[in-house]
Amino acid sequence: MDERMILDQDKFHDECGVAGVYGSKDAANLVYLSLYSLQHRGQEGAGIAVSDREQIHYERGLGLVADIFSADVIDKLPGDIAIGHNRYSTTGESHVRNVQPFCVEINAGPVAVAHNGNIVNADELRNELVRNGAIFNTSSDTEVLVHLVAKSGRDELVESLTDSLKKLKGAYSLLMMTKEKMIGVRDPLGIRPLILGKLANGYILVSETVALDLIGAEFIREIEPGEMIIIDETGMESRFPFKKKKAMPCIFEHIYFARPDSYLFGRNVYEVRKEMGKRLAKEQPADADIVVPVPDSGVVATLGYAEESGIPLEMGLIRNHYVGRTFIEPSQSIRHFGVKIKLNPVKDIIKGKRIVVVDDSIVRGTTSRKIVKMLREAGALEVHFRICSPPTKYPCFYGIDTPTRKELVASSHTTEEIRKFVTADTLGYISLDCLEECAGGGSFCKACFSGDYPTLSRSGDGDNPKFEE
Repeated sequence: MDERMILDQDKFHDECGVAGVYGSKDAANLVYLSLYSLQHRGQEGAGIAVSDREQIHYERGLGLVADIFSADVIDKLPGDIAIGHNRYSTTGESHVRNVQPFCVEINAGPVAVAHNGNIVNADELRNELVRNGAIFNTSSDTEVLVHLVAKSGRDELVESLTDSLKKLKGAYSLLMMTKEKMIGVRDPLGIRPLILGKLANGYILVSETVALDLIGAEFIREIEPGEMIIIDETGMESRFPFKKKKAMPCIFEHIYFARPDSYLFGRNVYEVRKEMGKRLAKEQPADADIVVPVPDSGVVATLGYAEESGIPLEMGLIRNHYVGRTFIEPSQSIRHFGVKIKLNPVKDIIKGKRIVVVDDSIVRGTTSRKIVKMLREAGALEVHFRICSPPTKYPCFYGIDTPTRKELVASSHTTEEIRKFVTADTLGYISLDCLEECAGGGSFCKACFSGDYPTLSRSGDGDNPKFEE
């Protein structure tokens, strides 16, 4: 029997999480705890780099944060400045050399870089750098930025970084650390989140506010789109070095990626998801006995659906939270094994009931199909599937590992065709307008639903677009 990676085949995969601390003697430990609270944003690998003001020390590894960083490892990372990274690869193979932060020596001295997002013109820039003699050690798009900074002709690191970032197209929330300072940058579109917090004797930059909650840091504000924060012994400086653009934060952060206890893009994620469930119940009602969430990401929206519809909520599907990265797959005789290792129905709750099942999205449709069959085998009389996002028709090129367009079931099938494929009695999605209202209105990147990639003209086919300003 083959040992195989256990991946959620019908979900968009999380991007990455970053954390940086300046001015605390416990910098490495605080970054470790922050990464622990951001584990949902990447489970493939993690790394921490620390400056003791004389040199940069770092540790990286594949696996979960708690598996990589023991107390002994943290003790070997002295210093009061640190940055860290949780990785889920959106570009680059799964290998420890691709785990960030990247630590390199350039003209300005040693630097460490951690990046959440995706550079859509990375291949073009990499090819140009290689033609000019650059040698790459990883397949990550972040290393492209490192090379651009290293070859910049500017004397000052911040200016070199600014010039280099102006050559990038795509999404980034970026942390850079030298021996003396920490720099945080959010791309002009603001697609990926970055949060500023205050420590007793310093500052912290993280992907989500949950990291601040864990370590008792004070939330100051979100870093604005196109803003660069520079923190050193003189204090904190804010710059806006890029051409101003219309902010387009990723709406999927509210749907799925962020933890519900986070505060993101000006809204509490829990409240947004609950409102999504309420609006979904209004737009896509169902005559049923119970409402069942697909845990964990569908739970909060299901609370809203149940409250609005008056249909009782039951935890009819129980998730196994202790599934590792790999497992020994049995023979085909065990039906729905890939789903059952993560989800199991509570038969006494399901049997004889008409059920509304609430999930955050349908990507390929294969997992949804198996869930419906599993519920029917457990005795469900009817299964009505309700989705808290519109049909996902297009891949993301801004830091989410999405399937190709031909693998996205909604790109080539109608809602009725998808319903038949997943074998549900009915299928309903929330509308795009309603989703945006739940998230507070304003502008969001919603290219995975509409194919309209923000401020970029798009040509080429669905999986190999060309981006031009």
